[in-house]
Amino acid sequence: MLDVYQDVGAATARTCRSIVSGALSLAVRQGAIAANPARELERLEGTRAKEPRALTSEEQAKWFMGMTGDDVAVRQDLVDFSAFLLATGLRIGEALAVLWTEVDLDTGALTVTSTLIRVTGQGLLRKTTKSKAGQRALLLPTWCVAMLRRRSEVGVAPDEPIFATVDGRYRDPRNVSRQLADARDRLGFGWVTSHTWRKTMATILDGGGASPRMIADQLGHSRVSMSLDFYLGRRSVDPRVLAALEAVDPHRFTLESGGQSGGSVAQGEGA
Repeated sequence: MLDVYQDVGAATARTCRSIVSGALSLAVRQGAIAANPARELERLEGTRAKEPRALTSEEQAKWFMGMTGDDVAVRQDLVDFSAFLLATGLRIGEALAVLWTEVDLDTGALTVTSTLIRVTGQGLLRKTTKSKAGQRALLLPTWCVAMLRRRSEVGVAPDEPIFATVDGRYRDPRNVSRQLADARDRLGFGWVTSHTWRKTMATILDGGGASPRMIADQLGHSRVSMSLDFYLGRRSVDPRVLAALEAVDPHRFTLESGGQSGGSVAQGEGA
């Protein structure tokens, strides 16, 4: 059991232990052995995952100023995409699946319904989110709406993704994740992951007085507690969430530095 634990982790080791214990329990009931030795094994504890770290205000400034001055990041449309992740807290696959028809630039409302996944033999597919909690309505801060308006002015089809390839197709989440990872390394942000933006969003909302339920709804988490999950509507929006996000417009960094935020589509990337 220890070998399994060391080779593939605690979760698989616990599953193996449960199977072995079940077989030995049957042997005890049949009189083949006197006791179940698996019951004497020590509890298998998993390694606690390292918690995502949020970007501070100073780190946000460094990120967006650095990205704006990075020709590769601008060409790959990572400046606007980073801002969109900060404004929404979406997972990368969810953010890349958002269509223009799912955002109302007049009201700032965004409907999240889907995510992008790659299926062996089928390629990149747009699927509904795995849980009901993932299908949610969000309010966008005005700086994000302004960014989307600018992008829409180049001419877009309603059924195209907001963050598309040059020919209007979906961008592969794996490619974009790799591009973000390369950019973070160039900027000296080796610790930043895709979850950093969600952690940053949650930290901003928490600092703005949002409740755990509001934060969970924004991030598409299934529950804060079971009772809240059953009795509160999942698609309701709260203006207090919007108020907290208005104060962190990343474009203030790029405007102050005199830079440009990049084009409306990623250059040089295939679907």
